[in-house]
Amino acid sequence: MKCFRRVRSDIDPRPFLDEIAAIEDAWDASTGRQDKIKVQREALAIPIRGLRKSAIGARARRDVHESRWTTGSNRYPIVRQFLQRFAREEDSLLGRAKIVCLPAGRRVYPHIDRGEYYAVRNRFHLVLRSTHGSWLKAGDEEVRMREGELWWFDNKQVHEAFNDGDEDRIHMIFDMLPVAEAPQVFGKVA
Repeated sequence: MKCFRRVRSDIDPRPFLDEIAAIEDAWDASTGRQDKIKVQREALAIPIRGLRKSAIGARARRDVHESRWTTGSNRYPIVRQFLQRFAREEDSLLGRAKIVCLPAGRRVYPHIDRGEYYAVRNRFHLVLRSTHGSWLKAGDEEVRMREGELWWFDNKQVHEAFNDGDEDRIHMIFDMLPVAEAPQVFGKVA
């Protein structure tokens, strides 16, 4: 497969799900993704890392490389520790990250992640909950990701998702920039 690669299949999703469940308003605290991004309108999100707004300047949001932990991410120490550890293991700099819930019968509509930010980063999905496996399509390839699996996929291809199960599916979605690419992106070693 060109558009997908399973990186790991042995991650226990329970600590992440317990952490999310312990926060009463987890899915209601931020609605920007579904309110502002048309192709994402049926998904709920918990932002963990976002673009650094002070770095936008005259650039489009999709071209802003700088990212930061969100204020709300402090409520998710297990998620943060996992992301930091995996970035170190991959010799990469952590970019934007979110936890996304796609309710039963809902979809993420076909799109390409365009812009300078996405062009140089790797996109990962960690499946935290998906009873029958999470269907995802990129380019002309389709996969069904299982709970506890971590996948890289090519989000520079047209991609879409559909929850054909009868329960919410929850993924952690995050981007990483290989350290070797940082000088070209930031003009110095980050």
